Amino acid sequence: MSNQDLSYIRYSDDVEVKQPDEEKTIEDIIASFERMRRFVYDKHRHALRGAHAKGHGAVKGKLTIYDNLPTELRQGLFREPRTYDVIIRFSNAPGDIIPDAVSSFRGMAIKVIGVEGHKVLEEKASALTQDFLMINHPSFPSGDVKKYLLEQLAQEKVVTVPEEALQVVTTALRTVNAVTEKVGVELYPTSLGITKPETHILGETFFTTAALRYGDYIAKISAVPVSESLIPLIGKHIKVDNHSVLRDLIVEFFRENGAEYELRTQLCTNLERMPVEDAGIVWPEEESQYQAIAKITIPPQDAYSPARRVYADEVLSFSSWHCIPEHRPLGSIQRVRLKAYETSSRFRHEMNQQPRVEPRSIDEMPD
Repeated sequence: MSNQDLSYIRYSDDVEVKQPDEEKTIEDIIASFERMRRFVYDKHRHALRGAHAKGHGAVKGKLTIYDNLPTELRQGLFREPRTYDVIIRFSNAPGDIIPDAVSSFRGMAIKVIGVEGHKVLEEKASALTQDFLMINHPSFPSGDVKKYLLEQLAQEKVVTVPEEALQVVTTALRTVNAVTEKVGVELYPTSLGITKPETHILGETFFTTAALRYGDYIAKISAVPVSESLIPLIGKHIKVDNHSVLRDLIVEFFRENGAEYELRTQLCTNLERMPVEDAGIVWPEEESQYQAIAKITIPPQDAYSPARRVYADEVLSFSSWHCIPEHRPLGSIQRVRLKAYETSSRFRHEMNQQPRVEPRSIDEMPD
């Protein structure tokens, strides 16, 4: 069946259904975040992000929205062909800076600059930016708030484990997972992603994992490596023989190469098989394919200069809720993020005495 034959679910407020005791569960999650954040702060004497603390590089690029998109794809930010400046931060999922040998999900946070219109977060209502947050997995392992609370409590314990022990555990689990995959079984990926194989970060496909509003519809978005420079990196295994090998790979790559990722969107066609409230379910592509909507072009540059590192890791904030209403996050996992990301950002900026600003021009990002 082609996408042209499909009937897409229209967005309405009714697609979201809060879980019993959801507010209390979210409070418990935020409390765990707070305890973990304080522990990490005492460890480093420096405040870090509650998630995706370890940045591997940040780059400037262009987002070009494709012309002649069909009506169902011509929505929100993508309603007309134009080009925006973007800032992209690559990272690892944990809320602490740990060796790259400890496998985890990787992140790609995209900040689009020049987006006019009122934003969902009132504190940033007049900002000219829009964020998209993605990881290298098509679903969020803990698909709802109750499961997420259990994962978060486990993560809170993990931050107290010595790094050497974490490396031993993740190496063992990756080995077991590699064996089980050969017989068609995959270990359940925790929210840390410690069973993920160690592959080149720039060859990953990244996903929003949870649903978001896509104008009149409901969708997930992915970023797929498509340039000749990136295709050889897809699935390429790497040696994790130093603390920051992912940073080194990114810096080395962008020193000489440019890159292109294609943004694609998957529109919801069935709320039972493609649920909004359970982000742990992979939406079947045989029912609705990812369709191309835009391209990100990144030129060669210094991805980790001292000034750029401070700007990306200390000054900038990224939140799935920093968006125009047409791309509002949907589902309980996204509702957790609303308060979690805000409290994390506020704590980090206050403790590190850094301004909380949204760029109004790409020129504000240092070279």
